[in-house]
Amino acid sequence: MDYLDHLEAEAIYILREVAGQFEKPALLFSGGKDSITLVHLAEKAFRPGKFPFPLVHIDTGHNFPETIEFRDRLVARLGEKLIVGHVQDSIDAGKVVEQKGKNASRNPLQTVTLLDTIAEHGFDACIGGARRDEEKARAKERIFSVRDEFGQWDPKRQRPELWNIYNGRIHKGENVRVFPISNWTELDVWNYIRRENIDLPSIYFSHERDVITRNGQLMAAAEFLNMDHEDVIEYRKVRFRTVGDMTCTAAVPSEAYHIDDIIEEIRQSKISERGARMDDKVSEAAMEDRKKGGYF
Repeated sequence: MDYLDHLEAEAIYILREVAGQFEKPALLFSGGKDSITLVHLAEKAFRPGKFPFPLVHIDTGHNFPETIEFRDRLVARLGEKLIVGHVQDSIDAGKVVEQKGKNASRNPLQTVTLLDTIAEHGFDACIGGARRDEEKARAKERIFSVRDEFGQWDPKRQRPELWNIYNGRIHKGENVRVFPISNWTELDVWNYIRRENIDLPSIYFSHERDVITRNGQLMAAAEFLNMDHEDVIEYRKVRFRTVGDMTCTAAVPSEAYHIDDIIEEIRQSKISERGARMDDKVSEAAMEDRKKGGYF
């Protein structure tokens, strides 16, 4: 078997374990390449039947329009249920306070909206596209990662996973975050996308757009960035290696218009894809701190 066949088989096995072990699972969908890959794997795992879970998107209100358009087209093609949790609702309810200042972002506010969405629908397992190679806190995660009744993650209290045996037993109020492509790398994902001919949002490929340079990173010029006279707008050829809130996701200069070009670009890169995420640069343990609080 090709190594991609092994990774695919493992991910499909994990998805079917989730369907077999949990009563109300959900697949968290960001519109990024990893969650799109998960949807493709779910089609292989469960078609011609319906998915045994809905897709759940936590919408900050500051997403790339290309991502939202792609999400809606994909859901329409799949004929599956989409649940959207809005960060704006959490702001309006006074559960979170929107950040102020030039580097303000709604990205940290997603945690509250996510936990409220999980509680409202009673989800006992949430499937996501996080991978161990992305960031050191994610490298600590098990494939079945238990969260307590407050949605918190304790990296020191994780279950062993021997011989691909996954323990989904939880107490009432707890839930499990599940990572079927945890063992994949960014290059694995792109090779799989090429092999399977998976459609992606256009922002993953080189295109021209207005950007500003902020904190050494190229950010898409948008009203959400709180731009001032110091921000100089340039028209550049860029692409995005990762997709998140527009206020924390930076672009990279790129001439990669096709998947083969992207794969070669990644091979030569000395910076991980999360290197373009401003939210990971808040502190040395930024991601781990967010995960302990309930962030995916």
